[in-house]
Amino acid sequence: MAERDRKRDLPLEGLAVLDFTRLLPGPLCTMLLGDYGAEVLKIENLNAGDPTRFVGRFFDGSGAFYRQLNRNKKSVAIDLKSEQGREVIKELVKKADVIVEGFRPGVMDRLGLSYRELEKINKSLVYASVTGYGQESIYRKKAGHDLNYQALSGLLDLSAEKGDHPLMPAVQIADIIGGTMMTLSGILMALYQRERTDKGSYVDLAMTRGLLPTLTLAAAALNSGDETARRGSGQISGAYACYNIYETADGKYMSLAAMEPFFWQIFCEATGHPEWSELQYDQDQRTIMIDEVSKLFKKKTRAEWVEFFSNVDACCEPILTLEEAVDHPLNHDGSYWIKAETGSGEIEILPGFPVLFSGQGGQLRYDPPLHGEHTREILEKHGYRQADIEEMAANSVIKIK
Repeated sequence: MAERDRKRDLPLEGLAVLDFTRLLPGPLCTMLLGDYGAEVLKIENLNAGDPTRFVGRFFDGSGAFYRQLNRNKKSVAIDLKSEQGREVIKELVKKADVIVEGFRPGVMDRLGLSYRELEKINKSLVYASVTGYGQESIYRKKAGHDLNYQALSGLLDLSAEKGDHPLMPAVQIADIIGGTMMTLSGILMALYQRERTDKGSYVDLAMTRGLLPTLTLAAAALNSGDETARRGSGQISGAYACYNIYETADGKYMSLAAMEPFFWQIFCEATGHPEWSELQYDQDQRTIMIDEVSKLFKKKTRAEWVEFFSNVDACCEPILTLEEAVDHPLNHDGSYWIKAETGSGEIEILPGFPVLFSGQGGQLRYDPPLHGEHTREILEKHGYRQADIEEMAANSVIKIK
């Protein structure tokens, strides 16, 4: 594991996290904790560890997908099904602040590592479980993935034009918003509560439930008996010309988000069509206006429209490819995207740090760990003797490098 940037003070420095998660929602949550200073121990099984290790092109011994989710962590490989392995976990729990786990409800109970058991060891422990449907849900035993959570929340049905079938999302909205971000928020709330009460708590995060804040506008329309609560009829789902996507003369696209009347008026006047201003939300003129604005955008290339709107405050921006986004002027200071050099000298593109504190984001401190890379280091830190570590490795309780 290579150390990266020079060490500096970070908001979560001193926070000890045990990460039992795999795949996407949990690992992204714990990576963000690590980005802002927490010591994150990634607890992995003895076989292969996190399945994402083998997804995508390999850099320095790890798959590209794994590397996007596991920087600033240390890997400890332990057999959780063995009594001795569970005892090792309980030793780590004594000094932990946070546990994050993403198994189906009941798995950690069967292992003897539930919140109920571990709070007996550490009463100030914050224990977060992230699942699809929640610990007490009637769906708690059902398998699920991002698409299912979006489907059951009502979000997926809104994701298309009127009359079309729902669109497949390009990113994992439920995993990241309902899972990662809501779990992170719950953990930080629980830590703040602990500051006042000196007691930990159990955070039950269901990704489907975590999506509900994304539906506030649609729910308001539903309460109003408004047709905009339906697919393709919403203010932000393509029903109106002022908030839509338009193809340009060169087959690329622009996004127009002139939702407020004053932005729409600026757009109309700038493009030479002040007569459109009063038709922004005219139900009878909706499709006609979309067609008219579509014809307008077909008259110039995307680059020409970018130049045209460079000094027009109308909420109109180009739709960029991922490659273009990485090299866009927004990333002039490297705060949006990070171009990091791997140990083998290759350049790896990583999402940057979403939150700045006094102008500074998180920190790329450590490369993603190899499987079991830090087992020995962590056990030594927690008082285990070398002979005991070697014996546990020989008995397949732990994996050491």
